[in-house]
Amino acid sequence: MKSDPFYMARALKQAERGRYSTQPNPRVGCVIVKDDNIVGEGFHHVAGEAHAEINALEQAGALAEGADIFVTLEPCSHHGRTPPCADALIKVRPSRVVVAMTDPNPLVSGRGIKKLETQGIPVLSGVCEAEAKQLNRGFIKRMKTGRPFVTLKLASSLDGRIAMQSGESAWITSDASRRDVHRLRLENCVILTGINTVLADDPRMTVRLSSGDIPGAYHISGRQPYRAVLDSRRRLPEAAAILQAPGQTWQLVASDENHDIPDDNVIAFPVLNGRLDLNVILDYLGEQQINNVLVEAGGTLAAEFIKSGLLDELVVYQSPDILGSSAQAMFNLPEILEMNKKIEFEYRDLRKIGRDLKLTLSPSKLN
Repeated sequence: MKSDPFYMARALKQAERGRYSTQPNPRVGCVIVKDDNIVGEGFHHVAGEAHAEINALEQAGALAEGADIFVTLEPCSHHGRTPPCADALIKVRPSRVVVAMTDPNPLVSGRGIKKLETQGIPVLSGVCEAEAKQLNRGFIKRMKTGRPFVTLKLASSLDGRIAMQSGESAWITSDASRRDVHRLRLENCVILTGINTVLADDPRMTVRLSSGDIPGAYHISGRQPYRAVLDSRRRLPEAAAILQAPGQTWQLVASDENHDIPDDNVIAFPVLNGRLDLNVILDYLGEQQINNVLVEAGGTLAAEFIKSGLLDELVVYQSPDILGSSAQAMFNLPEILEMNKKIEFEYRDLRKIGRDLKLTLSPSKLN
């Protein structure tokens, strides 16, 4: 007989299929098991459509009665855009429900489990909890703090340089790394950059992938995250590629009480120490139900996120090349003169992509 973690791992695989399509909802998978056989499975496809439990129940049909139901997130107990999943589970009278983690949404947060238990259905919680939390870290952070999970992505040389002194930066890393960046972009809700990067490189910052590029993923063709440009002095050219590319681009500008902004894509924010206030911007993005933000920028904006303690993850694509000391550094930080003042990170993942290394790190303060 297979173990609970075995079937929950299968449910997590189902949830992964919605990694790029469920925003702002969490990614959820469900597996229904009877007599050690999977009789139904499903995942949440798109916000507003059926949840994972409903899709799995539809596949299982009458076999769901008396079965074990594995779900990666506590079943919802409230009426949102769809009816409560807890009610649907109660109706089929399963033998038990196994849950990876409780829902951080205060509208649920234990109520779904309590509802099942009140109806005499045993619930086991915490199976593969760490994996479930990793899958929905953006949703969890937004529910707990009101802000999205922030990832900073950089491409650098072996000696930590991101561009030549002239600003030339195409291309430091390999084709394989750049393809992986498109996948990274796709799993985020917003790609955030600075006006200096736009003026220097004229990037599109789009996702250029098709369904075949990520086997098993649901509905990725044509999906584009929002793009946001920090542009306090409104220098973004009308002909900029980022404005002409498919998808929607927000221009984040400095507040000006004497100036009306008729364009819904131009959003005003207060200035702090001569720069747009990143704290206010992240609060706003959280209010817009943004779970995950990817920052793609130069050394100045990268340093601002690090100095302000707003970074959750750092991803560096590092080529095995040396650009020299006159090239531009990854972070435009003030000089650090004492070892005890260093900024510490922890390695979370290291893998080879093409001829490059992909380094994934988190600030030590988050450990």
